[in-house]
Amino acid sequence: MSRPVFVLEPDRFAAVGSSVVLAGPEGRHAAVVRRIGPGERVDLVDGRGRRAVGLVETVHGAELTVRVEHVEEEPLPSPRLVLVQALAKGDRDDQAVEAATELGVDAIVPWQAARSIVQWRGPRGEKARRKWVDQVYAAAKQSRRARFPDVETLVDTSALVRRTAVADATFVLHEEARTPLAGAPLPAAGEVLVVVGPEGGIAPEELAALEAAGAVPVRLGGTVLRSSSAGPAALAVISAAGRWRRSG
Repeated sequence: MSRPVFVLEPDRFAAVGSSVVLAGPEGRHAAVVRRIGPGERVDLVDGRGRRAVGLVETVHGAELTVRVEHVEEEPLPSPRLVLVQALAKGDRDDQAVEAATELGVDAIVPWQAARSIVQWRGPRGEKARRKWVDQVYAAAKQSRRARFPDVETLVDTSALVRRTAVADATFVLHEEARTPLAGAPLPAAGEVLVVVGPEGGIAPEELAALEAAGAVPVRLGGTVLRSSSAGPAALAVISAAGRWRRSG
């Protein structure tokens, strides 16, 4: 059975043989919800690539003292996979964020596309972005990740075009594309953007601007996927062609 995973702040990581106290929400989750006791082993991650395996020494209320037995740092993944997710209604973008995190995405960029019905403005926008951050946190823990994806700030199409121009590869999922993503050449390093439009699709002028900046329209297959599943499906295709072959 896999060891439970809890998050420890980066500045509180300790060397092998030292003890750390897991407190706050993570300590409560471990001691009260999971009922972890002395003698059990847990994984502590900092969200930046470090993982420690530790033995629980004591439990007091909602705090655990954990003795660190082993520490490892996961290398930066290559290429860096970035999901550019257009804002979508009905929590479909939220579903995409969760699944993409479980599949190993490295960063998520919220995109205010021309046809996005949902608008992130003011306090509502900050609240919506915070929801994405919380979903990434929970999904990263559930999938036992040591390195958590970044949720970047909202971009409009102009900013996305500029990002595309400097990326090593940008794939725009489009139902009328002729190139299958499974056959598209992938860089071995650098940054790869996967762009997913809203429910109404990517506007023609947006697609043209992205193509002019170097993006390649691609399709996933013979069916049309929702905005909640298109991005995760594309990430799985890309990972199967590269990262997953090299893992382990």
